[in-house]
Amino acid sequence: MMTEANITRLVSKLSQMRGAALKLGQLKSIPDTYILPPGIDDIFRRVQDSAHYTADLQMQQVLQTSLGETWADTFISFDRIPLAAASIGQVHHAVLTQSQSPSGGGGGGGQRVAVRIQFPNIASSIASDLGYVKMLLTARSLLPRGLFLDGTIQVVKDELADECDYSREASFFKRYGALEYLGEDARFKVPWDVLVMEYMEGVSIGDAVIGALPQEKRHEIASRIIGLCLRELFQFRLMQTDPNFMNFLWNSRSQQLSLVDFGATREYNKEFMDNWLRFLQAAASEDRIAWAELSRSLWYLTGEENENMLDAHIDSMILLATPFKSATPQPFAFGPGTPWAGITARIRANIPVMLKHRLTPPPRGTYSLNRKLSGAFLLASRLGAIVDTKRLWDLVVSSYKFG
Repeated sequence: MMTEANITRLVSKLSQMRGAALKLGQLKSIPDTYILPPGIDDIFRRVQDSAHYTADLQMQQVLQTSLGETWADTFISFDRIPLAAASIGQVHHAVLTQSQSPSGGGGGGGQRVAVRIQFPNIASSIASDLGYVKMLLTARSLLPRGLFLDGTIQVVKDELADECDYSREASFFKRYGALEYLGEDARFKVPWDVLVMEYMEGVSIGDAVIGALPQEKRHEIASRIIGLCLRELFQFRLMQTDPNFMNFLWNSRSQQLSLVDFGATREYNKEFMDNWLRFLQAAASEDRIAWAELSRSLWYLTGEENENMLDAHIDSMILLATPFKSATPQPFAFGPGTPWAGITARIRANIPVMLKHRLTPPPRGTYSLNRKLSGAFLLASRLGAIVDTKRLWDLVVSSYKFG
């Protein structure tokens, strides 16, 4: 029973699991899950809002393992209370000694850094924690069959395992900071290192401070996020897929957007991206026949779906592509009271039909991709931004080479 007492107990338990529960909480960013039963939806919302830090003794043990017994000698100061906690770890502010600072410090002092502490045993607990969450979600058949929970659980399991691999993440920090990616783009900043990383000044783009910025600046931030998504897809074929607002910091002094987490980065092969771009182009041109064929080639559809499923599926993607259509007036407005608000309402109305009649889960590579794109549009809506989305689309897609 989803009583308040039971929900509170489940929130407490799931919050302690950290990785599995918080990652599954991000499912609300995937369109399929707009219709989670209210009790389950409330649990994940409250788990995401909760903050459970690891004990100080455990934090010290992690630092000893990573930096050695004399880890404290690396820092002039180290704040024991974390700045933030996320799905697999927490972040502490510290100041490196001058001898340890990559820049050599300055004025006799060291360099400010953010120290990332991975929760103890998080990697080994992923499978068991996800099993518990699955048991919760399947209790009394609360979820619709068309959600294909097993596929989602496997995606989350694989993503969490990747995010626990800081060596893997470090390689993406280097790639995003390289000249051929964002190294020469003054609008963005990528920090060095991953465990003891450069401290990035700024506030989360989801912070109330951002909402109070002048409207033109909010337009610019949203434009950068959407434009970066398109570049990640069709130029880099490499995307940081976690849309959490804390992963993007706005520095009002430098006017830069800092990217501070690459654990959820995914790479896409050329064949997949060729098909996915054709898929979006067909939706933007409202070519229903081409779009249905591409849906089958990408395994969104089996070819055996009934008309209700086909109509709901095709209509939803054509609606989602509205910002990139030639006929859409530009710049395009996001937020309450705009055409985008009406579009999202129509998409949500189609989801129960798709979950009832869908015969196959979405392609695995699209779970995180869709989550990031949805997150970019959600940010634009939250900021009430007006963005020339067609210009951003044309800037990237016009130079794309198929094959």
